[in-house]
Amino acid sequence: MSSALKKDHLRIASVNVNGLRAAFKNGMAAWLEPREVDILCLQEVRAPDATVRQLLGDGWHILHAEAEAKGRAGVAIASREEPLYTRNGIGDDYFATAGRWVEADFRVNDAAGNPVQLTVASAYVHSGEAGTPKQVDKYRFLDVMSTRLPELTKHSDHALVVGDLNVGHTERDIRNWKGNVRKAGFLPEERAYFDRFFGEDIGWRDVHRGLAGDVDGPYTWWSQRGQAFDNDTGWRIDYHLATPDLAAAAVSAVVDRAPSWDTRFSDHAPLVVDYRL
Repeated sequence: MSSALKKDHLRIASVNVNGLRAAFKNGMAAWLEPREVDILCLQEVRAPDATVRQLLGDGWHILHAEAEAKGRAGVAIASREEPLYTRNGIGDDYFATAGRWVEADFRVNDAAGNPVQLTVASAYVHSGEAGTPKQVDKYRFLDVMSTRLPELTKHSDHALVVGDLNVGHTERDIRNWKGNVRKAGFLPEERAYFDRFFGEDIGWRDVHRGLAGDVDGPYTWWSQRGQAFDNDTGWRIDYHLATPDLAAAAVSAVVDRAPSWDTRFSDHAPLVVDYRL
């Protein structure tokens, strides 16, 4: 990636935009333009392909999976350099038109200047609802993820799955975790998937948690209700999941939390990670 080689790191940002048109109307461009992002991953795009390309503008190679259901979901990867290969979908035909998973393979150089392959996926896991078909779909998607992550480990030198995964893994990830143990997003069955993602079985890493340490948050989403944002009563449900060597190359992770409630462009904040390969 020539643009990345001019710097000593590769900057990858992920954000659930809660509708790309609304996000740009509310100031997303002012965040993005100076941020020097190499690979931008979006979730809940909720816009036609032509609109996505118009809003992001020139200078990006755009991979966009639009959901069949209008006004729902939608994921994208926008990169400054053209990917080698791209794929739409997680590998289960049931989710083929859901607009919840896209992958792109990139050629980047390691510290010695040797070319290596990096796969990046932008993912939007279902929010779910305990005891309903929505939760059944969420578990099915997480099941397919459990299969796809090991496949990506074999597919590329480095692999990264980023996005709104709609699960808080531990008590550190939700401010009010006690009030949510029976609700979608913090159910023991959901959290068990993440135990497996980060356990010996699959062996991936939670990049943000690894850099932040054993602290509350840092949160990436806040409810629109009450004073959740002002009081930082949030959830950490946006992730960078990485293969071990890539995770070890991460040098910084920043949540670009807006300075105030009325200056946000989404109910999620971007998670920006720098990798020094």
